[in-house]
Amino acid sequence: MADRRLQVFHAVAKHLSFTKAAETLFMTQPAVTFQIKQLEEHLNTRLFDRAQGRILLTPAGQLALDYAERILALSAELDTRLKEMSGQAAGLLLIGASMTVGEYVLPQLIGKFKARFPAVMPNLFVGNSEAVQERVAERTLDLGFIEGDSHLTSLQSEVCCEDELQVVCAPAHPLAKEACARPASLTQHAYISREAGSGTRAVVDRYLQQAGVAPELMNAVVELGSPEAIKGLVATGLGFAIMSRVIAAKELQLGQLVQVPLMPPLIRNFSVVYPKERFHSNLVAAFLQFAKEQLAITATLPAANSTTNKRERLEPPRHR
Repeated sequence: MADRRLQVFHAVAKHLSFTKAAETLFMTQPAVTFQIKQLEEHLNTRLFDRAQGRILLTPAGQLALDYAERILALSAELDTRLKEMSGQAAGLLLIGASMTVGEYVLPQLIGKFKARFPAVMPNLFVGNSEAVQERVAERTLDLGFIEGDSHLTSLQSEVCCEDELQVVCAPAHPLAKEACARPASLTQHAYISREAGSGTRAVVDRYLQQAGVAPELMNAVVELGSPEAIKGLVATGLGFAIMSRVIAAKELQLGQLVQVPLMPPLIRNFSVVYPKERFHSNLVAAFLQFAKEQLAITATLPAANSTTNKRERLEPPRHR
């Protein structure tokens, strides 16, 4: 119900970029520019300063942004409450998720939720944890699932479940013969890492630092933003990676990859983030509760390649 010009202005003001706003809103850049021009003419004031390829909010633009956020939030709340009064369990559900959760956990979860509420239209954005948090803060997503904790003060963060990260390598890799992998020994092998901004990357770097290993000492040969690409490269024997045990389940069963537990274990949180002081519709609240329950079940499943199973495989039973 909110004025489209206001929605476009909000996106441009948050990104301070017409190009990024256009990508977020699935519009062309000329269309975004036209909407901003229309709004400035309507308000009879300049909202942005444009100089040297950059844009900045004018004082009027900053004031307009404060009001835009409140107007857009109230508009969304009005729309949702009217639907709920009519008993509709319907509407658009805007979800964001980091790579691990978005590609390997949420699709099945969303499918189950959709089967329960057919009139709901889920929309899933998958990116790294940093990108998900930014979109939730911009209110272009209802909520987001990330790896680790939020670094944005404007967001509320709740831990959903725990996830274990392990070393993943090809069966012929030297690490595949080990019962466990200690941080200090990992520097001796080629390492395939996630990209900067990834929640997994941040968690692994922090783990290494706490273990007395500076992340820059790791022999990183490649940085990739896709878990699928990492698995493919690891399978060639180029190096090892550190990733969630849920990511490589299929490859482990097929014998294409081997998982080696870290010692000490590397446990991280999966968290859900949403804007502070924001009204939660019944739909969003229902999905949030459903997701927490399902993620908790997923997290308690036994690892496909646990320490116990690995020792049993490496140490044949003794005959008495």
